[in-house]
Amino acid sequence: MPDPDQVPEHAHAPAGVFVHPQALCESSQVGADTRVWAFAHVLPDAVIGTGCNICDGVFIENDVVVGDRVTVKCGVQLWDGIRIGDDVFIGPNATFTNDPFPRSRQRPDAFAVTLVEAGASIGANATILPGIRIGQHAMVGAGSVVTKDVPPNAKVAGNPARIIGYVGTEPPRHRETGAAAERPGATQSRVPDDRRAAVRATRQPAFGDLGVGGAQLLELPTVNDLRGDLTVAEFDQHVPFPVRRVFLVYDVPSREIRGEHAHRQCHQFIVCVRGSVRLLVDDGTHRADVLLDSPAFGAYVPPLHWGTQYDYSPDALLAVFASDHYDADDYIRTYDEFLVVVRAAES
Repeated sequence: MPDPDQVPEHAHAPAGVFVHPQALCESSQVGADTRVWAFAHVLPDAVIGTGCNICDGVFIENDVVVGDRVTVKCGVQLWDGIRIGDDVFIGPNATFTNDPFPRSRQRPDAFAVTLVEAGASIGANATILPGIRIGQHAMVGAGSVVTKDVPPNAKVAGNPARIIGYVGTEPPRHRETGAAAERPGATQSRVPDDRRAAVRATRQPAFGDLGVGGAQLLELPTVNDLRGDLTVAEFDQHVPFPVRRVFLVYDVPSREIRGEHAHRQCHQFIVCVRGSVRLLVDDGTHRADVLLDSPAFGAYVPPLHWGTQYDYSPDALLAVFASDHYDADDYIRTYDEFLVVVRAAES
């Protein structure tokens, strides 16, 4: 791209905004230090923040809000109903939609609102269906087709897009080999007798502190026998809180996710009794992605820790031990609220 200092300013450009002579920016609601490059077209009612980079061939419709420091690469169209948060990256030829049942010359009463929250990135040629919410700092892989909401910090890929990991975490590893878990739960793995050494040799978090607040990975006593293995949990010794409730999770489709909440007071201890599941634990600053694939260990999740379970194997059976009876008011259901509560607790 040419140096904007060597290109004449656009006759209708808002003050402090660079608009290429071959671009058309009809909006006066464009923030300072934003650059609109050749063949881009911004309609009159669009709102664009400061420090944005609107690349060649971008079209931005009227009912669109773009935050600060956003990059929109070449060939992207932002249609009515699109809301883009601060510091978002949108890759070349990413496609947004705003009408789930489009018909020629039939305009809906209102277009679906699609939200891309702060810090998220959308890869080249990804397709975003209407009414989707892409959470903060999420990453959408190139060529993905996003058909449902993407949780904060999640990495999704494929058609339809599904979670393949979380930003800021190492991929979980099989304990026996240290190899990356390409498809957790294809077979149930057992923790061998020398499991402590095996854990330390892998990039899977070792038993004990997960490096995420007070969350821990705890070993349960296991007896190996030719007749079969036995794992025991004595609640006053191996589970770090008094247990008042137990519930089981099973028959979860592999593409579905569960959890996606935090508790204000309740402690949980999570064991995958059969099959495997990946557990994301987040304290608002740090995250760990843990592969639970044996009844011989479990994850302790204290209050004020965001938890998500995903990538269930078809036979997965999850046992969750809780310190309290069910209380709907104890749940924190959105990640934004979770961050507010955590920051308030820290202050």
